[in-house]
Amino acid sequence: MPDIEEEPTAEEIAQHYSAAMDSVNLVNEIVASGDTDTETTKTLARNKEHLEIMVAKDYWTTEDLAPFTAAINA
Repeated sequence: MPDIEEEPTAEEIAQHYSAAMDSVNLVNEIVASGDTDTETTKTLARNKEHLEIMVAKDYWTTEDLAPFTAAINA
């Protein structure tokens, strides 16, 4: 029987949004710092990937996803 993913609750959506905003803030800090060492570059890539996954979710309602997109494109 295939796994059926349940729709997240409003509280879970808020938690996902908060976690994604943590990634946005980290990406913005890294970009502003200009750090290009290997570990920082990997951290940047992981967080941008996280944001790409989050933008693709279909459970968003009125949340502003513009900061996610801006960080992905930073």
